[in-house]
Amino acid sequence: MKVQITEIDFDFSSDDDTWGDVDYDTQQEVIEETKGTIWEVDDEEDLVDEITTATGWCINSIDYRHVLS
Repeated sequence: MKVQITEIDFDFSSDDDTWGDVDYDTQQEVIEETKGTIWEVDDEEDLVDEITTATGWCINSIDYRHVLS
């Protein structure tokens, strides 16, 4: 199925010093890029896995819509 993200909330907090604090502009770039992509996935679990892998951030919540071909 093809989906487009309508709302997404990433967990931009960090428990270690690898990422450090993520500034607001960077957060917005990640969110807008994610929302601007059409994701082709098997199901919602696959969608979350794909976005997490692509962005490097865990997802707190997500809403999406199906894109018809």
